[in-house]
Amino acid sequence: MKTIDFCVNGKDVSVTCSPTKILLDVLREDAGLTGSKECCGKGECGSCTVLLNDVPVCSCLVLAGQVQGERVVTVEGIGTKGNMDSVQQAFVDEGATQCGYCTPGLIVASRAYLTSIGHVPGLDEIKRALGGNLCRCTGYTKILKAVQTAASRQFSAREL
Repeated sequence: MKTIDFCVNGKDVSVTCSPTKILLDVLREDAGLTGSKECCGKGECGSCTVLLNDVPVCSCLVLAGQVQGERVVTVEGIGTKGNMDSVQQAFVDEGATQCGYCTPGLIVASRAYLTSIGHVPGLDEIKRALGGNLCRCTGYTKILKAVQTAASRQFSAREL
């Protein structure tokens, strides 16, 4: 057992656990942040995507010992029910959720992607950017539309 100190959603936390415990379990079990979901446990589906120092990663592949002193942002840190991020709001507005299992990872990945670009992306760009996030329930049409809607809102708000 080791004490791991890191920042989650802007708050410093200390967790005592094995340094080989996966970050997803630390977030869900020790930090009480259950937004990130485990689906494949192999980094193939993206349901557990979080930001590690602003880079999207599959938290099922990151060990607790690797986040010592680092910054992690989960879907809970992207926005709140009363103050949703533009990506979250667009997912609601466009009906881009179905079972909701993949939604947290898609929102985190979409936020990271839109933060890294300076324009409203085309569908092919979004497909490439979200290629590591799988959805088993939808045909992706509403998800892609939601990302475009969020980008339109984000970039038009900058112009005002």
